[in-house]
Amino acid sequence: MSWMIFKRMLVSGGKNFIRGGAVSAATVLIMTVTLTVIGSLIFLSALLTFTLNTIKDKVDVSVYFVTTASESEILAVKNQIEKLAEVSSVTYTSATEALATFKNRHATDQLTLQALNELGENPLDASLAVRAKDPSEYESIVNFLEASPALSAGGTSIVDRINYLQNKEAIDRLTLAINATREIGFAVVILFALASILIAFATIRLAIYTAKDEIAVMRLVGASNIYVQGPFIVTGIITGIIASALVELALWPATWYAGFKTATWFGGFNLSEYYMSHFVLILVIIVGSGILLGAVASVIAIRRYLKA
Repeated sequence: MSWMIFKRMLVSGGKNFIRGGAVSAATVLIMTVTLTVIGSLIFLSALLTFTLNTIKDKVDVSVYFVTTASESEILAVKNQIEKLAEVSSVTYTSATEALATFKNRHATDQLTLQALNELGENPLDASLAVRAKDPSEYESIVNFLEASPALSAGGTSIVDRINYLQNKEAIDRLTLAINATREIGFAVVILFALASILIAFATIRLAIYTAKDEIAVMRLVGASNIYVQGPFIVTGIITGIIASALVELALWPATWYAGFKTATWFGGFNLSEYYMSHFVLILVIIVGSGILLGAVASVIAIRRYLKA
């Protein structure tokens, strides 16, 4: 394709967009809404990921050992667990450390401390806090802990209890929340993308109908399909670019205003800082989505007309 033909397609595409007037403006508006939804879902996904990661850091499975288990035996179990691909981290807490933490937590509860002193010995067990890379993997980790022969010393199990069942409900809810968020977000994007394509499709079809005599003449003189399609594809792309620009212009003040509130409400997640640190990625997604939606709608519209 020569530069002259390409230039003519650009000029014709721009003229088609201007001729559209209110219809072109309506297309830009609905596409702006769609791209705003896409942008909002990017931020929502980042916020949920931050929140879910925070929750993940607080959810674990604790393995408590009998008081007769030696530290070397417990550390041997710790080394085995750390080798599992599903495990993110394993933290060892000795019985002495557990007792010190308990006393600090109940420093103002004299009755509890007095009862503890009357026992004359440490009633707390040493433990391992196991964190998985993904909440759905805790069950396989617990199965390993229950089946591993390394958990036995002299034929007797050194594990007192595992608190997986107590945390299972919280873990299941966390996993469900992650999956549901991804699925709902994807469905919303698809819904609005289809709406944008349909609106842009109607706009392009109207522009094609207006220029049907011109298109008929071009086809009679042997113009290629690319030459006929080009201006309308350019029109769709212009629509997407303008909508993308409007969204980007609105994002900076919106994220700046919301940034301080999200940092307060969601434990440190600042929307404005996230936007600035991911500006290039968000720009590419928004502009790319706008161009893709406009181009796809135009291609579908003009192809249906050429086949008619």
